[in-house]
Amino acid sequence: MTKRDSRILKEMHETVSGLHNVGLISKRRMSEFEALCHLDVHELSPLKIKALREHVHVSQAVFAAMLNTSPSTVQKWESGDKKPSGPSLKLLNLIERKGLDAVI
Repeated sequence: MTKRDSRILKEMHETVSGLHNVGLISKRRMSEFEALCHLDVHELSPLKIKALREHVHVSQAVFAAMLNTSPSTVQKWESGDKKPSGPSLKLLNLIERKGLDAVI
């Protein structure tokens, strides 16, 4: 079983598909859900994270608030002391692809 084929993701997909089948989720929302499930997420270097934050012209504190993390975590990402993972990494990848408006 790969990371992408996790039990939780499979169960979530089954639930959302069921909601779509009974008409509680529109075809458009189902397509958006499918797209989010298949996002390719890659690691970002400390320099890339800093460049991304500077590109959107925000401070570490503001960037942290938008990513629902602490300013010290953003500082550690940018210095290489820590690597983003999980939802934070997905959000960083989303900001990289779509810009800051995608998360606010």
